[in-house]
Amino acid sequence: MDTKRAAAAGVIGTAAMTALLLVEPSIGLPKIAIGEMLSSSMSALSSQTPMGPAAGWIVDVLLGVVFALVYAGVLDRRLPGSPVVRGLIFGVLVFILAQLVFAPLTGSGLFSNGDIVLLLGGLLGHLVYGSIVGYVYGDASRAAAGAP
Repeated sequence: MDTKRAAAAGVIGTAAMTALLLVEPSIGLPKIAIGEMLSSSMSALSSQTPMGPAAGWIVDVLLGVVFALVYAGVLDRRLPGSPVVRGLIFGVLVFILAQLVFAPLTGSGLFSNGDIVLLLGGLLGHLVYGSIVGYVYGDASRAAAGAP
């Protein structure tokens, strides 16, 4: 596993997903304010220390890197297809995890309480994240390792 490349893929994928989430309202999808949602959840969990949105954005980037490391270490060689296809599958898996764990923690409910528009916005963001992680980590890591 190329840890530096995976971490870079996580940062780039998270930045792209964040940029998409910021423009989604302009195409009719709801605003998904990841930084604010994560900081509110962290504040509620600690109940003693208020967290600002910047802390939520930092956690978002760190999670993006951690998930990319999991992708590189566990899923990259096990998923079928090209790097982008593997990344898209990974994006769907992260989306499902987010809907099962993070959405309820942020008050959005399990699978965003069935809000189709919110689910589509989240899925689109995770597909962008996953495809970029797959592409950036992809074939270059195999070439560096001397794999076919």
